[in-house]
Formats: sequence, structure tokens, C-alpha cells
Amino acid sequence: MTILDKSASEGAAADARRLPQDRGPRRESGAANVFSHGFLLLWGLLTVLPLLWMFVSSFKSDGEILSDPWGLPGALRFDNWARAWTEAHIGRYFLNSAIVVAGSLTLTMLMGATAAYVFARYEFRGRQVAYYLFVGGMMFPVFLALVPLFFVVRNAGLFGTWTGLVLVYAAYSLPFTVFFLTAFFRTLPTAVAEAALIDGCGHFRLFFRVMLPMARPGMIGIAIFNFLSQWNQFILPQVLMQGDDSKWVLAQGLTALAVSQGYQGDYSGLFAGLTIATLPVLAVYVLFQRQVQSGLTAGQLK
Repeated sequence: MTILDKSASEGAAADARRLPQDRGPRRESGAANVFSHGFLLLWGLLTVLPLLWMFVSSFKSDGEILSDPWGLPGALRFDNWARAWTEAHIGRYFLNSAIVVAGSLTLTMLMGATAAYVFARYEFRGRQVAYYLFVGGMMFPVFLALVPLFFVVRNAGLFGTWTGLVLVYAAYSLPFTVFFLTAFFRTLPTAVAEAALIDGCGHFRLFFRVMLPMARPGMIGIAIFNFLSQWNQFILPQVLMQGDDSKWVLAQGLTALAVSQGYQGDYSGLFAGLTIATLPVLAVYVLFQRQVQSGLTAGQLK
């Protein structure tokens, strides 16, 4: 037997000895994958089925909802949606929420991006202290500041106004926005910014023309998170928008609808109103889910 044949036989014997040992981890990883995928499938069903039941019930009559809650509607009754939109004033509350969230989201992204860029790219005295003051805002739940916030907004003359609600929304969204975007701006290449400065680009143009477009994945990701949080906000408008119901946002309108229709028995109108309120959130998630994923992972890949 030659040396090459001997080494080949020894290698084959070694592979044969290792083969039974290698099969164990693969079987374990396969079982773990099956368990994890099964758990995710179960979790997805628990999340989707209530939404699907709500959507189907919005087309039923009140009698069908009470007699056959799990069945399909006999006909598509779009008048339930029209009644919720007009008679229950869901359309007005929907427009109010759109105005408030558009203003607060614009203010949050503008202030959060500029602050995060400064914290990530510039060195100055007190930078760490200011940054941790921003980030420290994430430790305080909204319930802890409701009473002082009520008096601050009222003394500023902004109680019951959209302006006060926009400012409060932006203030509570800033800590996480600054924390997220600061880490994202630090991952952007410094060479591009230095080249722009050498070419005569000022700091203002550098931010808006160079760095901000490069941070687009992170901006889209955090903007979607802020949109979902502000759209679904209930406790802040409930405290700061008392009185005139013409300025209520969607969460307040849905609460009033649930109370009134619960006593009147108009469950079909209630389900229609809930579906109308849910559609924008689902649409944003479906349309921008890839941007959310890329925004969350872009900082790790660069």
C-alpha cells in the first residue's frame, strides 16, 4: 500500500467515525427549526384570525353577528362602513388623526434626525450628557408624567388644541428616534462627508444633501415605528383633548363608538369603524415591511 492509499484510507475511516457524531446536531437543529416555525405559525394565526374575524363581521348584519358569529356574511353590506364613516363621525376622527400624526411625525423626524446627526458626527463639551438625557426619556412611561404634562399644556394655552397634541407626540417620540438614528449615523462612511466638505459643501448642505439621503433606510424604519405608535395613541389625547369632540382623534372616536354602539346594539357599525381604523396600520406595514427590515439591519451590515 502506498503512502497516498494509506492516507486516503485513514481519512475515509476518520470520516466514517465522525459521521454518526455529526448527525446528532443536525437532527437537533432540525427539530428546533420545526418547533420554532410551528410556534411562529401559531403566533401568526393568533394575530391574524381576530383581525380577519373583525373584517368579516364588518359586512354582517347585527342578527348574523349574534346568531352566527363565526359564519360568513350572507351579503356584503357596505352600508355598515358608510354608517360608521358618517353617522359615527369616524371620517372626521380619521381626518383629525391624519392631521395630528402628519404634523407630529414631520416634527419628530426633523428634530430627531438633526439631533442624532450632531451626536453621531460632532465632538463638543457635554455631548454625552445631552445624549443620555435624550435617551433617558425612554425610561419614563407616559402614565408617570400625565399630571404634570396636563398642567404644562394647560398653562401654555395649548389644552384641547392639535398644536399641543402634536408637540407632546413629538416630545415622547424623540428619545427613541434620537437613540436609533444616532447609532445609524455612526455607521455611515466618514470619507463621503469629508469629500463633500473638501469640495466646499457647508455643514447645512452636508446634512440635507449628503448624509440624510444616505440614512434613508434608517429614517424610513423609525418613521414607520413612530407612525404606528402615534396613530394608536390613546391616553395622551384622552387627557389633553377633552371637551370639544369635533377635535377628537380616532382612538377617542372609537372609544365613544364602542360605548354608544354597545348600548344601541349596532355591532356591525362598531366592527366597521374598527376595521376602518385598522386599515391604515395594515397598509403601512404591508407596503413598507421591507424598508423596516432593511432599516433595522442596515446598521449591522455596513
